[in-house]
Amino acid sequence: MRFSARSPSQETNDAIAYVTSGRSNRGADSDIPIGWPYNPSSWFERLWLVAIALIGFAVSGYLALYQLGYFSEVWEPFFGTGSADVLHSALSRVLPIPDAALGAAAYLADGVTGVIGARDRWRSMPWMVILFGLAVGPLGLVSILLVIAQPVLLHAWCTLCLVSALISLVMIGPAMDEVLASCQFLRRCSERNLSLWKVFWHGAHVSDDHPRSIVQRREYDQ
Repeated sequence: MRFSARSPSQETNDAIAYVTSGRSNRGADSDIPIGWPYNPSSWFERLWLVAIALIGFAVSGYLALYQLGYFSEVWEPFFGTGSADVLHSALSRVLPIPDAALGAAAYLADGVTGVIGARDRWRSMPWMVILFGLAVGPLGLVSILLVIAQPVLLHAWCTLCLVSALISLVMIGPAMDEVLASCQFLRRCSERNLSLWKVFWHGAHVSDDHPRSIVQRREYDQ
């Protein structure tokens, strides 16, 4: 019987292999998270979110320009003066800048954080996925509160405000799926006693040429 000494780097590599492979066969697409039927970081799942985020940016930007006085009227097909009442209400002036401008900035952040990273970013860029979730989640919560405030506090409705709220709500579910995949990956790393700090900022991924060979970013490359 022969015994072979294993270096700390080999032990770390085996641990990373266990975390990313999960000792399971996920088929040809190794970018699919363990236990998932699809990859929440794939371009198919992300590009449509980026597209509607840009639509939300355009809608909120238009409303912000109206609040800033660049347009004398705002488009409102259903509720008469409702949009004007909502957009010029005291609630819309709580902050130093128009609330629609904040919405436009949030949608722009959604689009930027949604497009950065490869199709395996749930494990290669966990920090970006979490940032994406933080950009999408609070915007959806604020949208819900503003929709409730329109009839309750302002007794008025704003069509484009409702469109903006609908866009933010539609984005929450798919965005949180990707966040969940990253959190599960980080939990598996913690179970293997890996440095969450390094994995969170630098990530890890399976090399294409060998399904069990792990190539970690930056510090792990050495």
